[in-house]
Amino acid sequence: MLMSRDKKIFYLVGQENINKNPLPPFDKIICEFLNDLSNKIDKFKEILKYPDLKSFSFWCRKANIAKYKKEFEDGKVRMGLGLAFHITPSNVPTNFAYSFVFGLLAGNANIVRVPSTDHPQVEIICKTIKNLLNIKKYSKIKKMNAFIKYEKNDEITKKFSSICDARIIWGGDTSIREIRQFPIPERSIEINFADKYSFCILNSNSLEKIKKKELKNLAEKFFNDAYLLDQNACSSPHLIVWLGKSNEKIKKVFWNEVHETVKRKYELATINVVKKYNNLLKDVIETNNIKDVKRYGNDLYRVSVQKIKSDIEKRRGAFGTFYEYDCGKIDDISKIVSSKFQTLTYYGIEKSKILDFVVNNRLKGIDRIVPVGRALDIDVIWDGFDIEKNLSRIIDVK
Repeated sequence: MLMSRDKKIFYLVGQENINKNPLPPFDKIICEFLNDLSNKIDKFKEILKYPDLKSFSFWCRKANIAKYKKEFEDGKVRMGLGLAFHITPSNVPTNFAYSFVFGLLAGNANIVRVPSTDHPQVEIICKTIKNLLNIKKYSKIKKMNAFIKYEKNDEITKKFSSICDARIIWGGDTSIREIRQFPIPERSIEINFADKYSFCILNSNSLEKIKKKELKNLAEKFFNDAYLLDQNACSSPHLIVWLGKSNEKIKKVFWNEVHETVKRKYELATINVVKKYNNLLKDVIETNNIKDVKRYGNDLYRVSVQKIKSDIEKRRGAFGTFYEYDCGKIDDISKIVSSKFQTLTYYGIEKSKILDFVVNNRLKGIDRIVPVGRALDIDVIWDGFDIEKNLSRIIDVK
């Protein structure tokens, strides 16, 4: 690990002097580098311990990048913008790596501020990237990229902001507002991935007919959406909307199966048990909208709300806390969908009906509609942005 001359910035990968000249998006050397990165990460024995590390490795594989390249190609000549400055959150360990790949695929040089919190996944990914960049074949990419760590320091953030061609900020609304005080060059672009809220729709009628094997599979998928990142991911569900006639028996069957999955696969630290319970008590005291609370030990909390209100996005679960609402028909919830809403996961309802719901009600929110189990499947289209096209420029040739 290198330090900057002023000893305030730690360089986990790369160094201060970066070649900011861009490459074409999906350049051959970039695609080969990402495939090698995928193969190298796959060889770490720790990958079995960290599902998010496995997911990132799988996402970088050759076939997936080739698919993105094919979708990207539109006959236009493009180049990267130059230098992309990434500011990533500390509560999602692999987010910094996806942000880096977004910038790299678009043909950009990258300065990536990694999470301030120590995560084994960060160490593994940075170590692997560093080793790969020492191979002569990737010398061009090595000169274009740096992964840095520094304590909160406005001067450092201001400095990198002043020289970047693109700034990508992942974080809460307050953090983004603070960072946006630091200007970027006039021709630079900015993409902000701010606070988002996600929810899940389950059709009671469909669950009534579900077979045991399929129910177990559904519970596993729901677990992956919610528990793998402790509901910290912007795409993890907080609210569960039960579509159709209210059926407590069906709910009980579903949640019992989820609970069985949680007991097998999830361990909650004592400090988070306390946080989870305190959050529940605070909600009960401050909210006049709670109808019922059901607790499955420390593993799972169900909080039923009487009415669906426009401030539902403030009701955020953590470590397995879910708000529930019974809904006769999907249009009944249109009034609560704001621009804060990102991912809608679903089971037992046709995706075309959900799309009609979004379009016909002219909703400003819901950027993703995916089946239960795919909430965490990050993509080059995220929060409604085509990231690769936003991070590249068109050379108009007549």
